[in-house]
Amino acid sequence: MDKKKVLLIGAGRSATILIDYLLKKSESIPFTLTIGELNPRLAEEKLQGHPNGTAIQFDATDAASRSRIVQEHDLVISMLPPTMHVDTARDCIRLGKNMITASYVSDAMQALHSEAEQAGVLILNEMGVDPGIDHMSAKKIIDELQAKGAWVRDFESFTGGLPAPESDDNAWHYKFFWSPRNVVVASQGAACKFLHEGTYKYIPYQRVFRRTERVNIAGYGKFEGYANRDSLKYQQAYNLHDVKTIYRGTFRRPGYCKAWDCLVQLGATDDSYVMEHSEELSNREFINSFLYYHPTDSVETKLAQQLRLDLDSSEMEKLTSLGLFNDQEKPGLKNATPAQMLQNILEKRWTPKPEDKDMLVMWHKFVYELDGAQHELHSSMVCTGENTLHSAMAKTVGLPLGIGALAMLEGRIQGKGVQIPVHKHIYGPVLAELEEYNISFSETQIR
Repeated sequence: MDKKKVLLIGAGRSATILIDYLLKKSESIPFTLTIGELNPRLAEEKLQGHPNGTAIQFDATDAASRSRIVQEHDLVISMLPPTMHVDTARDCIRLGKNMITASYVSDAMQALHSEAEQAGVLILNEMGVDPGIDHMSAKKIIDELQAKGAWVRDFESFTGGLPAPESDDNAWHYKFFWSPRNVVVASQGAACKFLHEGTYKYIPYQRVFRRTERVNIAGYGKFEGYANRDSLKYQQAYNLHDVKTIYRGTFRRPGYCKAWDCLVQLGATDDSYVMEHSEELSNREFINSFLYYHPTDSVETKLAQQLRLDLDSSEMEKLTSLGLFNDQEKPGLKNATPAQMLQNILEKRWTPKPEDKDMLVMWHKFVYELDGAQHELHSSMVCTGENTLHSAMAKTVGLPLGIGALAMLEGRIQGKGVQIPVHKHIYGPVLAELEEYNISFSETQIR
């Protein structure tokens, strides 16, 4: 019998553990792995000569080549940027191939649901960590509570990728273990939406980092969370039709959000326009371009006054630590947006050393009523990486994606249309296998 063929598109940093997992499984399950990369040498390095793996050049924008390669495989795993999934998904639907991604379901992807359903094709999305493990772990508890007859009144969920304590060595308590661009432009584009005590709430981008919640996780200390995207879209998916509060957010360490809000209020995170002569600007001139003119006041003084900060505040300490007032350093980027300039500055300070370890933290809160009494349950997971190559982020994105892909390949996960992993036949086996890799949740009954 011919071996089945799996196509993985993309071999970037977050794909390392996924590739290792698939290659190891290919030794007991009959399938071959093809890695398609614009730079096939990158894929070859990660295959390390494994007999079941092949690296090929893959240009996702070449429609004819993309379609031909998809046709030759049984399952497609897409690690492309989110905006590039849809064309590949259309190929999969037309050619009758299942597909899995770790990305949020975009409006354009959701629009393919009926077409995929009619073709008998499963396009499974949000199979990473956030989104991914967050859905699966939350829905497992929700289903268990509802099976007992409980009414889930409130649901909150936070996830954060942060430096592990031994690698936490800067004033922001943060490093880029994930896409720097995604961090810089986080929460831009639309208001964050959620439900609080039965009232719909909306937070525009300019205020996202001003409205935070504090959470303490035993053994790991304090975290602060800010709202993440549209929490309301998961109310139906989680079967929480009569919930009073549903709120999904992102974790940072205390103090981060107030300091980051300074950059938002300045306009330094704006990605909507190009700055004139950006290649000539020093860091100090970049910051000064957002401040009022004064013939004698320093940039530091003007910034502090404009943002109503004390010069010796912790926010000013954090901003200074980024080299924002350095008049010798230049990003040197032509036709750059403010967000691109800021990202360049941050990458010089927040890029982790090869030996640095990251920490993925996830926390859920459930308030529910059962037998006439109100109860509260917390569920948390902390995963620590080994280094920047085998990071917690790569592990918690790659493993659920790989586990789900093989379950689809073997027919253990079935379905049609555009889906996310909120069904027991999906989350059950995935969460069970994740425990074998020490990705598991601790539950605490608060009351």
